[in-house]
Amino acid sequence: MDKHLTVSIIDDDDIYKFTVIRALKEYKPSQRILLFSDGEEALEYLTENLGKSEALPDVVFLDINMPIMDGFEFMEEYVKIKPRVGKQITIYMISSSVSPEDVNKANSISEISDYIIKPIEPGKLATILQELEH
Repeated sequence: MDKHLTVSIIDDDDIYKFTVIRALKEYKPSQRILLFSDGEEALEYLTENLGKSEALPDVVFLDINMPIMDGFEFMEEYVKIKPRVGKQITIYMISSSVSPEDVNKANSISEISDYIIKPIEPGKLATILQELEH
């Protein structure tokens, strides 16, 4: 049975968000998409919806470099609220950074499933979503 995923994109790059939304809609038009321009905005949303599974994302595509609260700061706070989330959320760090420090730091955070270099290929996006749907 196909499940309808809720996808969250946390990124301050509007062009990137547009291209990912387009790829998501091509893959499956019924996806629910939550957009946030920085980690703080996303964290507020998650905190307001703790325990409300249907409102929370199934998967998060998280940028590193954003104003206000970057991806690593978001993850520090997410780890604190994770026990109260009430749902498994898969998190992918998506960044244009190829810095070994960023890659190693992301890989050291157990809540991050993978580190993907931008731009995310539509085929990779489809593969991720297919795995989450089963």
